[in-house]
Amino acid sequence: MGMAQLGNRLYTGESSFDFVGRRKLWFLIAAALVLVSAVLLVKPGLTYGIEFEGGSEFRVTGSSDVDAAREAVESVLPGTVPTVTTVGSDGVRVQTETVTTGELDEIRSGLVERLGVPDTAVTSSSIGPSWGQDVTDKALTGLVVFLVIVSIVMTLYFRAWTMAVASLVALFHDLVITAGVYALVGFEVTPASVIGFLTILGYSLYDTVVVFDKVRENTEAAFAKKDRTFRDAANLAINQTVVRSVNTTVVALLPVAAILFIGDLLLGAGTLRDISLALFVGMLVGAYSSIFVATPLLAALRSREAKVQELDRAVRDGAGATAVTAGGAV
Repeated sequence: MGMAQLGNRLYTGESSFDFVGRRKLWFLIAAALVLVSAVLLVKPGLTYGIEFEGGSEFRVTGSSDVDAAREAVESVLPGTVPTVTTVGSDGVRVQTETVTTGELDEIRSGLVERLGVPDTAVTSSSIGPSWGQDVTDKALTGLVVFLVIVSIVMTLYFRAWTMAVASLVALFHDLVITAGVYALVGFEVTPASVIGFLTILGYSLYDTVVVFDKVRENTEAAFAKKDRTFRDAANLAINQTVVRSVNTTVVALLPVAAILFIGDLLLGAGTLRDISLALFVGMLVGAYSSIFVATPLLAALRSREAKVQELDRAVRDGAGATAVTAGGAV
């Protein structure tokens, strides 16, 4: 059976997967992933770039000798453990704590001498801790503002606070897991990473809104005809959009995976790697949360409403139109 045929059967209700009915399993998986990610955020924890913590950075082109670069720094700053990474096939990036102007010049000279490159091949820059704190504050402010706007827009658009809550839980799920992966692999958190985090939140929200739009359409019809319980109407909405979500995610992940491969393996540490990891993990987790977390949680929240309970009783008692099932669960 092709994807097009499967999508058609799911859309019409000829075939159905009980996403909502198995919500306890999905919630357990999501909770486990969030818990593991939270532990990773504590130990080993996130590795912040100098943009957040402050420090000095040296970039060398024309040599990828990591050991020589480390020795050049340690000869000027005994006891210091610099962060040295390769950049591409013939470059090195060295990060240290903030140094004085004199130490900066000494390290530059040491890099030139030990790596055998011309003076013009070594560039340096320093960022103070106050600037790094300012970047951190702005990043957190941007995240809070984003979540507040999402809450307001979702509540007004769907006229239901439960949809806003379910969306925020899914976004929290995506953000924590993505950050946990960063802690696990040891990638630095840079301004590019923050951009990636905000981007995947937008992507996840878009996917959730598409499913919620179908949920609203199906549940409004169910309230009018009383031919389907709220849970069945919500479950049908997921089945009607799941193939689209999978296809969209796969198509989006392919170029991001290519960028991640190029940025990490070919170009080394840099902006491409920082942003592409957040996009790759976030899109993958976001597709999961929109299907397995957001809508099942919405159904659980609304199951306590008197209006929904009345609909469910009417359907069970056979009131209104003849009950129509969404298809046998697989």
